[in-house]
Amino acid sequence: MDGLKGFAWILLAQSLGEIVSRALKLPLPGPVVGLILMLFALQIPLVRRHVSVAADVLLAHLSLLFVPIGVGVLSHLDLISQYGFRILLALAVSTWIGLAVTAVIFRSVNARRAKGAVEPPANPS
Repeated sequence: MDGLKGFAWILLAQSLGEIVSRALKLPLPGPVVGLILMLFALQIPLVRRHVSVAADVLLAHLSLLFVPIGVGVLSHLDLISQYGFRILLALAVSTWIGLAVTAVIFRSVNARRAKGAVEPPANPS
């Protein structure tokens, strides 16, 4: 029963994200706004408990979620053969950019922490 309540919370956050995104004409997609809303909702222990159960179920069956993607790739092999190199290049470049930005931010925060400008996170236990 907790799993169903968790899925309900997830769908509610996504729906609210869609409503907020469209009502405010935000440049962010509704599911992204829903994730931000869920981040705040997870501060409530009751919500966190239910969503945790639903997340465990989703993670246990994560491999099944890749089946539609595989079918989509196979149904569009002509496009992949035509644009495959460009897609691969875009994926590689964007991955490297993401890694580089992450490394720069990590080094910056680590340097500030070493100087004492940033407090380390408190231990939650």
